Amino acid sequence: MYKWFLAWRYLHTKLIAFFAIASVTLCVAMVLVVMSVMGGFLDTIRARSRGLHSEIVLEGWSLQGFPYYQEFGDYLQENLSDVVKVSTPAIYTYGIFRVPATTYTKPARVFGIRLDEYVQVNDFGDGLYYNRYYPGSTTLAPQSMPVAGFDESGAFKLPADLEAANARWRSRETDPEELSAYSAKPFEISPHPFVTPARPGDRVFALAEGKPDYVGPPRDGVIVGADLLHQRNINGDFERYLARGADIALTLMPLSQTGTTTGEPPVRVPMRYVDDSRTGIFEIDSLCVYVDFDMLQHKLAMDPQEMVDGGYTKPRANQLLIGLQDGVDLNESRNRIAAAWGSFCNSLGPGATKADERALGFVDVYSWEDLQRPFIAAVEKEKVLVTVLFALISMVAIVMLGCIFYMIVEKKTRDIGILKAVGASSRGVAGLFIAYAGSVGLVGAILGTLIGALFVWNVNDIQDFLASLNPQLRVWSPDVYSFDRIPEVVKRADAIWVASVAVVASMVGSLIPAILAGRVWPVKALRYE
Repeated sequence: MYKWFLAWRYLHTKLIAFFAIASVTLCVAMVLVVMSVMGGFLDTIRARSRGLHSEIVLEGWSLQGFPYYQEFGDYLQENLSDVVKVSTPAIYTYGIFRVPATTYTKPARVFGIRLDEYVQVNDFGDGLYYNRYYPGSTTLAPQSMPVAGFDESGAFKLPADLEAANARWRSRETDPEELSAYSAKPFEISPHPFVTPARPGDRVFALAEGKPDYVGPPRDGVIVGADLLHQRNINGDFERYLARGADIALTLMPLSQTGTTTGEPPVRVPMRYVDDSRTGIFEIDSLCVYVDFDMLQHKLAMDPQEMVDGGYTKPRANQLLIGLQDGVDLNESRNRIAAAWGSFCNSLGPGATKADERALGFVDVYSWEDLQRPFIAAVEKEKVLVTVLFALISMVAIVMLGCIFYMIVEKKTRDIGILKAVGASSRGVAGLFIAYAGSVGLVGAILGTLIGALFVWNVNDIQDFLASLNPQLRVWSPDVYSFDRIPEVVKRADAIWVASVAVVASMVGSLIPAILAGRVWPVKALRYE
């Protein structure tokens, strides 16, 4: 009992103990901040990686694609309906993205999707900007350009269907702050037929001379990666220079069933910009555009083509994206679908041509974790490496505690002698200083956890404040990195683990001084005094 009494007394009466507490506090806060931020990045990457794909992907690792994708999707619905909820094909290729009214030209990865099915197998729909405020208005079907104008009452309006879509969003909007922010930023106007407004805005529409309407020939819609088309400012907001419905041109190169060029010149496809997509991964948002599956399949000659010896080739796709039923195991489902794919291919028999068989040989079945494992594993290793480095730096606190407690033992020689003279054992005296160190570690761990958690929860506000003093102090710039904000989540398990290690480390740091204190002879200690 005396050990805890004296430990508490030393803790709040000796100034030197506060230096020990401060060292533990700073180390705990530092390690907790690093673990929370790096862990937050890892969790964000995992969540966004999951949202990029369906749970299971049937992937053909060649640009010419593979046949029988629709037949296999139907096969899954008939034989694995307890596992598979929905499937949809996708095509990807590479092309040249150009804005005809400007000199803006960039390479792009072009995805052909069935939008209504695609949004069911992943989170793509959540990242569509215009579709958020005008729900149901984003489509890849042929369409004209919406232009704003004045209605019969003289009010400035968009076309009636867009106004109705926006009214639906307003009626079901549950976040008053977002609604207020939307209303505070009216859309910008681009004088028709020009597509570049006088200044960038959040929502940009062309201006008609008369009533709001749709103008121009119908053209297939294209959804553009936000970072491919727009510029992000220092606050992470996009400055949109292009009016919705503006002309876009894609240049594509068709490939034959064997992967060679068809001999035809590159295909130029005029399109309309209907929306932009934000996945949150810069490498995707700065490269990808999304168009209608059937249109792209036709332009790339991946639809049925007449063969020289009669008949037609099978239509081809590059992926079959498969959404699973709720509650099923991911890896087990992948294995069952892979087995089903093998059975399906074997059942084709002589109906498949040699070219079909070669294309099917490039097809594998993956889960979304399989596809993203190299990237996620790299971030996991970075988290471990950074945490270990800061933990090694924190070892300085153990050495400092050892020095501080050695000084305390030197100062408490008389107290040690008195304790031993009245019957305290060497183990009891050593335990006193270990308990003292444990108390120091416990107080330091609690304070460090609180300080670290408060720092993480307010890290973006702190950065914004520093940037307001000097822009050079902004260490995390949304216009450079994929993520707009630094993660602000502190996991309870991380906090408990760091605090527990801090208490144990404090006690370990006091072992040598505690052992020396236990070896003090009472006669020598009292004679010395």
